[in-house]
Amino acid sequence: MKNIRLFAILALALATLNSCKTEYDLLLAGNDTEAKYKAAFDYFNKGKYSKAASLFENLSVLTSGTSRDDTVRYYWGLCNYSLEDFQTAETNFSDFISAFPRSPFIESATFLHVDCLYRSTLRYELDQTPTYRAIQAITEYLRDNPRGANADICRNMIRDLNERLDRKAYENARLYYKMEDYKASRVAFKNILKEDADNVYREDILYYSAMSSYNYALNSTREKQKERYLIFEDDYLNFIGEYPESPYRKELDSIYNKLKGK
Repeated sequence: MKNIRLFAILALALATLNSCKTEYDLLLAGNDTEAKYKAAFDYFNKGKYSKAASLFENLSVLTSGTSRDDTVRYYWGLCNYSLEDFQTAETNFSDFISAFPRSPFIESATFLHVDCLYRSTLRYELDQTPTYRAIQAITEYLRDNPRGANADICRNMIRDLNERLDRKAYENARLYYKMEDYKASRVAFKNILKEDADNVYREDILYYSAMSSYNYALNSTREKQKERYLIFEDDYLNFIGEYPESPYRKELDSIYNKLKGK
């Protein structure tokens, strides 16, 4: 009798639990592929990307190897992209590109893949490994789609990422200057331009190179100052040769004229 009563209680609890499930929960747990496919697009078109993503993920198993496979996998990635889950979306699109190189969605998926990489990069102060990875992927996209609809967007991405790398190199060198290690700062600034002559901070770099030379000489022993001031003079002449109208010109002119008056 006790067992019958216990069974009845469990059956009632199970029935109550099932009645609490929403239509969406039942759909997700069921095996009706057509209903899931229709609902997934309904949720997607209404901007309910989280529910749509779960349905497309579920469908990716059910439609594997069918004519709908690439569509389901593409929209699964698009849902995660729309949710700004760029790390998951990047994985979605990377897998899609490998699996469906001839899909009509391939160019869009490739662009969205590089866009996810771009959006996953970090501020210049942090590790720039993701930046290098994004630049490589965007460059490859532009090589294959030089006149594509997204080509200009990609060029702007690369411009932004390169500027970020330029900023990191510049700030790293300037840190030596702030620490008053003027010998190290001049070497660091010169090395930046050896590796990247077109650094967007070139004017600032040349200015700080000259100021590093001057301060290094100024803080040297008297017998070494004359030789080291000549290094500043070279840096000064290089600077005004490139940037004669620079706002830094007045300060550097003043230092140079003071030294010449000695």
